Amino acid sequence: MNGPHDMGGMHGMGPIPIEPDEPVFHTEWEAKVFAMSFATFCHFFPVDETRHASERMPPGDYLSSAYYERWLYALELLITEHNLVTPAEIEQRMAELAQGE
Repeated sequence: MNGPHDMGGMHGMGPIPIEPDEPVFHTEWEAKVFAMSFATFCHFFPVDETRHASERMPPGDYLSSAYYERWLYALELLITEHNLVTPAEIEQRMAELAQGE
């Protein structure tokens, strides 16, 4: 099944922006998503399952999301599918973080 990630051979997608001296992570949250994802690769689900999860992102969201936003989508999807946390627990924690807790 083709999805938005299957763009090999397609034209007209515009230039690929290249940042001189691009940092490994643009923000602190990207590093946290990377670390949490690698922790799950070792203990809960393999990297291939994570890749498949990111490819299940709705096409419009996939194409408009940054690299680590796709990783975060996959991480949230898989930790709920594997019953490690509930969507309600994720929402609760997001609300707590928004309040500075």
